Amino acid sequence: MTPKKVAAVVNPASANGATARRWPEIARLLAQEGIDFDTYLTGGPGDATVHTRQMLEKGYDLIISVGGDGTANEVANGFFTASGPVREGAAIAFIFIGTGCDLIRTLGIPREPEAAVRHLARASRRPIDVGRVKFTGHDGNAQTRYFINVAGLGLDGDTVARVNRTSKALGGFISFLWGTVASLLLYRNWQMAVTVDDRLVCDAPLTVAVIGNGRYFGGGMCIAPHAEMDDALFDIIILQNMGKISLLFNLPKVYRGSHLSHPKITALRGRKVTVTAKDPTLLELDGEQPGCAPVEIELLPRALLVQG
Repeated sequence: MTPKKVAAVVNPASANGATARRWPEIARLLAQEGIDFDTYLTGGPGDATVHTRQMLEKGYDLIISVGGDGTANEVANGFFTASGPVREGAAIAFIFIGTGCDLIRTLGIPREPEAAVRHLARASRRPIDVGRVKFTGHDGNAQTRYFINVAGLGLDGDTVARVNRTSKALGGFISFLWGTVASLLLYRNWQMAVTVDDRLVCDAPLTVAVIGNGRYFGGGMCIAPHAEMDDALFDIIILQNMGKISLLFNLPKVYRGSHLSHPKITALRGRKVTVTAKDPTLLELDGEQPGCAPVEIELLPRALLVQG
């Protein structure tokens, strides 16, 4: 059934400005599929969250995120307030023109815009799990945000911060590969204590701790190859104190998703994760870097409807 009220939240700056150039074509494709929609062009960080929430309060039934992983995260955050969902029964959809495009790899949504629009127009709605994160913002204050794909601390957060400071003109794979290599050459493993479902899993120097709702991060790395987005469980991947040479040697295995057998990797599942650290340890959420540890992460089962 076609939603009654549809809005497209478009980030013209995503993919190094490619979204702005391609949006007229995407708008035409949506119209050809008989989708009547209103458009909002974002103007800066956090803008998509504010306006998504406002549109849901006005009765919109479907919000289409047009951009990359960061845009998708901001739009998804607009579906929630501290007290719960903004509008029951409303759904999110994705047309990706971004750097990493990691979320849609797990969801099975086509990357090419024409195919993505056809997929959106014919798809049914399905619920997926969402992660709610309490963390320390860059201003030192406690904050709460949601994520739909992957959260990570340590090398992951450092890499995202580095990549987001670049133009990303070389595309997702090269940008994140460069960022990963550059970060691991400079990165020092930090002491982190990780608790899963109220059980202490480790308190040791860690390279990275990843909480996966989806499978991919970093422009195509299959970090959590067994993750499902509707199973009410996070896939938690912890890499303990790996040296730089070993990290470089094993990096291709992460792209293939064949790294879980490494003796320094712990893989487990759970619904609640806390991470504390003595030193400032950067947090990554869906390709954005909003703050640092300590963090508390809680899974909200089947909390968001996705059309696609």
